[in-house]
Amino acid sequence: MSAFFAATTVAQNAETSKPQQAVATVDGQTIYDDDLASSVQGQLLPLRNQEYEIKRKALDNLIEQKMLEAAAKKNGLTTEKLLAQEVDSKVPDPSDAEIEGYYLGLRIDRPLAEVKTQLRDSWKQAKTQKARQAYLKTLRADSKVVVLLSAPRVEVGYDPARVRGNPKAPVMIVEFSDYECPYCHSVEATIKEVLAKYGDKVSLAYRDYPLTAIHSQAEIAAEGSRCALEQGKFWEYHDKLFTASNLDKDALMGYARNLKLDDQQFGACLTSGKYKADIDKDLQEGRKAGVSGTPGFFINGIELSGSKPKDAFTRVIDEELARKANHATASIRISRAER
Repeated sequence: MSAFFAATTVAQNAETSKPQQAVATVDGQTIYDDDLASSVQGQLLPLRNQEYEIKRKALDNLIEQKMLEAAAKKNGLTTEKLLAQEVDSKVPDPSDAEIEGYYLGLRIDRPLAEVKTQLRDSWKQAKTQKARQAYLKTLRADSKVVVLLSAPRVEVGYDPARVRGNPKAPVMIVEFSDYECPYCHSVEATIKEVLAKYGDKVSLAYRDYPLTAIHSQAEIAAEGSRCALEQGKFWEYHDKLFTASNLDKDALMGYARNLKLDDQQFGACLTSGKYKADIDKDLQEGRKAGVSGTPGFFINGIELSGSKPKDAFTRVIDEELARKANHATASIRISRAER
């Protein structure tokens, strides 16, 4: 495809007029910091993610403290007295059966009678801590919390011909994947649940990232998906590949027949190798973005690596939607780029 979309670049209002930072000159020609972005963003991303996670953990702790203080003030209590009243007092003492089960699970060498008191205290402390976390979640649900701290973003392009859902959705998930990868297979159900949950607010763009060193049939499967795209059935073929156990040429031809694709056209396409260069482009751009394994996701440019649970996706998506709805300083700009 001649046109790709450069997705999810951060537009800081305060930076719109910020001058570029020069980092070197060569015979009078200036090299700017922005010129380094395409070659180093993938390498710097793990460090930036680490910095973000440290800041995010500290921010979550501060948010919890602010919510506790507000709730305590409303009830005329200190935060510790509030927790003692609303949480700690409601945690029951463990029964003898619970302590015995706890003891057996820990596989302690000493007799139960010798450690029963310590186990009772440890069990109740663990239950109290869990109850406190649940209480904080209810406070957060009842509070208006908008997180403006944004995770690092990477500029990632996508093919508009391989987009599932609303192409103008406020949240775009770009997936780099491998049809032979078991982790990619396992996350497919999660992705479909996420798309169903958010409807027109979230869309998915697929890009090829065949790990040919360990998956011998990944590349030909990717070529097959592109041949199906020629006949307007990319997503139907894509879905079939992620449920298939066999991806050799004969199997790929069979999947095409089952979808009523033109057999001769598909076969000629599959054997021509016409899409190898395009697949390699996806692979190279994934590497530049920092993808090192599959599946690799970028949600409005925010990296999410591996076969993650639904909650990992919804956390990022909910914050992106909230940020957009509240016109946060860090806004998302989707622009078109020609190649």
